This record gives sequence, C-alpha cells and structure tokens, in this order.
Amino acid sequence: MQTYPTWPNLASMMFALARAWPNKPMLRAWRDGAWYGITWGEYGRMTASCARQLRAAGVSAGDRVLLCMENRPEFLIAEVALMAIRAVPVPAYTTNTVDDQAHLLRDSGARAAIVSSVALAGRVLAASAKVAGLDLLVTIDGDALSFVSGEERERGNAAPGRDPGRDLGRDGEMDGNPIFGAHAAPRVISWQALIGDQLLPGGIAAEAALIPVTALACLIYTSGTGGAPRGVMLPHRSILSNCAGAFDLLRPLGLKDETYLSYLPVAHSYEHTVGQFFLASLGTEIVYARGVEHLAADMLTVRPTLLATVPRVLDVIRTRVLTQVGREKPWRQRLFRMALEIGLKRVDRIGLTAMEHVLDPVLERLVRAKVRGRFGGRLKIAMSGGARLEPEIGRFFLALGLPVMQGYGQTEAGPVISATSPYAIRIDTVGTVLKGVDLRIAPDGEIMVRGGLVMDGYWNRPAETAAAIQDGWLHTGDIGELDSGYLRITDRKKDMIVLSGGENVSPARIESMLMSETEIAQAVVAGEGRSGVSALVVPAEGYDDVAVALAVNRTNLRLSVTERIRKHAIVPPFTIENGLLTPSQKIRRVLAIRANATILAKLH
Repeated sequence: MQTYPTWPNLASMMFALARAWPNKPMLRAWRDGAWYGITWGEYGRMTASCARQLRAAGVSAGDRVLLCMENRPEFLIAEVALMAIRAVPVPAYTTNTVDDQAHLLRDSGARAAIVSSVALAGRVLAASAKVAGLDLLVTIDGDALSFVSGEERERGNAAPGRDPGRDLGRDGEMDGNPIFGAHAAPRVISWQALIGDQLLPGGIAAEAALIPVTALACLIYTSGTGGAPRGVMLPHRSILSNCAGAFDLLRPLGLKDETYLSYLPVAHSYEHTVGQFFLASLGTEIVYARGVEHLAADMLTVRPTLLATVPRVLDVIRTRVLTQVGREKPWRQRLFRMALEIGLKRVDRIGLTAMEHVLDPVLERLVRAKVRGRFGGRLKIAMSGGARLEPEIGRFFLALGLPVMQGYGQTEAGPVISATSPYAIRIDTVGTVLKGVDLRIAPDGEIMVRGGLVMDGYWNRPAETAAAIQDGWLHTGDIGELDSGYLRITDRKKDMIVLSGGENVSPARIESMLMSETEIAQAVVAGEGRSGVSALVVPAEGYDDVAVALAVNRTNLRLSVTERIRKHAIVPPFTIENGLLTPSQKIRRVLAIRANATILAKLH
C-alpha cells in the first residue's frame, strides 16, 4: 500500500476492510483465562447486527449514545455500529464518577448507554437518576436488571407479557416499538441480543457508504483540566485526515501484519484515533491489554511491534530499569552505564572511539537487548503522545535502541497535529506537521492549525467554538516555535504564572523537569502573585524526603534564578479518586493547588 485509500466515512472504511480481509485476525482480548480472537469477517457481521438491533431498539440518527467500557472488542463493534446508523458515540472513561457521568449525560443529551459491567451500569444508572433522559441501557457482562427495581421494571423495562430482557424476533430484529421517551426508567437489554443476527453486513454497509465525510462521527469530551469537560464534535473527515497523515509519516516503516497492544483508555482521543481506526486500517491486529497492572506481562506475551504510550508510562519504566540496575553488582552497573553512554553518542551523532566500536556489539547483546526484551523484543516504534515527553526520558530509550517518536495534538484536532518521523527523530521536538495540516505561529507565540483535522466545534457551546476557531484556524492555546520545520512546544498560553515582580514563569516547563527526575513521580508548581516559585511534590516509589530534596536541587541548577523553586512540600499522590488527576493521567493543577492551599500558604 503506497498511498492511503480514500473512504467516505469511518463506518464504510471498516465494512470495506471486513470484506477485503474476512479471515485476517483483527482483534484479540483476554476472556475466561485465555486469549481469544476475532477475524475481520466476524467483526463485520457483529457490527452490522449491532447496528440493526440498536435501530430496532429505538436508536435513531443523531441520537447520542454513551460508550463506557474497558479496552475490548465490543467498543469498536458498538462505535462503528452507531456510526453506521448515523447515531453519535460518546466515549466515556471507566474511571468516571457518578457526577462525571451525570455531566456527560446532561451535556450530550445521551438517550442510551452501552456499558461493559454491572458496576459501570450501576454508576450510569445512578447518574441518569440525577439528570433523567436515559431510555436504553445495554450491558455486556453481568445482569444490570438487578439495578432496576420491580416497579421500574414493570413501568420502564417490560412490555405486557414479555420478558424484560426480550430476545430477537423471527425476522432477526428486536421486536416491539421504539422505546425512546416512553418510560421513566431505562430499558435494559443484553449485548448478546445485539450481536446475534447472522445476516450479512451488505445492507447496513451500503447504507453507511452514503454518509458524507462531513457528518458528525463522535463526540469526545476533553479531560477537563481547566474546568468542566467539553464535548468536541469530530466529523469523519477529522479522524480520516489524521489517519492519512499518520500513514504518510509511517510509510517508510513498511508496516504490514503488525501487532499492537492497546492499553491507553479508548475514551481518550489519542487511543481512539491512532490505536483503533488508524492501525486497524493498516490491517494491524489490535490486542487489548488486560489492564495497566498486567501491562508488563502482556508485553512479554503479546510481543507487540507497535505501541502507543504516554510519557508517564515511559518514565515509570525508566525508573524501574534504573532501580533494578542500582541493585546489580558493580561490574553490571558499569556495563549498563557504558551501554547508555555509547548509545547516547549514537543519538547525538558523535563518533565512537576504536574501543567503543569493539565494545558496542557486546553491550548490545548483554544490556540493550535485555531492556528491549521488557517490551517483548519485537517493538518497531513506540509513539508517545498525550503530554510533553521530557527529552532526557526519550534519549534514555533511544540510547538503548528503543525507537520512541513523539507526537503533539489535542482532541480538537482529531487529535494528531504533528509527530517525529521514525527515521528523523528529534526528541526535543514534537516533529513536523502531518500531511494536509497547515500550521502557523501567531505573534504572541500561539500555535494555530488549519485543515481537515479541525473539529466542527464544541457541543452546544457556540461562543467557545467561535473563540477557538477563527477564519478556519484552530487556536490551540499552546505556545510554540518552529526550528527548521520541527515544532517545539514551550508553554500553555493560559498557564503562565506571574510573580509579584511581574516576571512570567512557565509551570509546565518546571513541572516537566521535576518529573524527569527519578525520585519524583508528580509535581505541581505554584506562585501566582508571590515573590517566588514553590512546588508540591509526590515522591516516586521507594524514595524519601531527602532524595526528593536532592532532586529538586538538581532541577534548580537547570533553571534561571526567577524560575528556581524556593520551597517545596511533600504531598500525597494526585489520583483520579481524589479528583486531582484526569482519566488521561493529567494533573488538575488548579484543583491540586486549591486542595493544598494551606500547605502552599506556609511555603510562601
């Protein structure tokens, strides 16, 4: 495949590939103690069945449908089924609280939800009780009917003389009339009732082919680091533009019959576009990890050739490698340092000495190959996105022979704007813009982009849409600079700290430098209106206050006098549970500062 094919929309693309590759492995997941796979042909049939039965159950074009499940095949089946009947999928994080889900239901106006477990069903039902309007609930695992009272079951989930979880009618579709708006309580049906139709996808696929590329594909909510999450309206053209641009970037790798390990949340726009639609379009087998807690073991079992990741995961792996090396015998530690030093020379294109040339293949076998073995030993490329990758972390992996490329983007842009080429990696940058993307830097340094990747706007927020998209240009809110065509992100436009002396300080830059230290897991910098900068610091596992203090001092040596951290305090971890971390692992800085206001007051 030399050029990326053109499809009218994502659903049409998936059905076309299912016809072309009926026996090709497509999806793999862990169930009942073993891995099981789904071929493209099976995927096409189940997706078409799901589309027919959702329509028969009352889901219509334009209806928003919440999707809340772990990384698993059912997500991609359900989403494309919804797209095929012109309904609008609304991906939601499994870590969302009841209030989070209530916000999504209220803001999107979702009238149906598809969830993976009884626990998630309970959370969605509790959220729907707060906002009303949810008419249909589909559960994949377990029996969500246990959450519906007998009275509600009679009123909202069972027609006279019919089982509440009624099965398929004789014609292969759900019998009965559409239920939307008819009952106070959501009707509950099982996933198996949706995918049992054995009819071929032809009719649904032909219908899907008529959907224009400009139609709304999905509604993906931002992480909400600066306030309530906003629904980003992504048309089919936005995601397809990303796919075409990513293909052009990775074409030199000659990707074919690859294996991808999916573990980042599918509700995140990065995993949603890159880890699902783009890689699927290349014929890559997508293997869904059992969860982050099993990631290390799954890498050894699955042995992926492609991996999408975030800087935090790479930092954790680096920390564990260094910690393990620190426990080895002195001679083994020396071998590791030599392998790293020679590797860094190669990264920096510095010539090796004669002795280093002799030692290099030995160190490759004894050191670097073993580190790469942690990733399964077959990894061709790791794509880092979602947040800024500290250059030293990237250089660490590059020096050990692990190709890490960095990308940049935001949900409003599909989400990928730029990325480094696998054969021209400059790890201190986020690469060059994807093909089909126009980028310019405003006089104040803000990055603006234009092209098919740009969203249609924010759901029901015309004023915010008008502010974000002006004359076709998306104002990203990020500050950056171009260096020989390579983009470098330097700050967030609205996140600057202004000290009492009028100096502007970038908290993102300082926080990134702090978290690049092995001893520091998380950091938040504060100082607005104060005479100097202070920091809230969460130690990495196994490190004490003294080690953290030394790490802060090392960071200060790399900062200007104005930026230096005058005082710091050790605080408990920022987590999803305490509301200080988004589902995409971004720290909610404003809330973290507010939650630790008393501690910060003592530091200033």
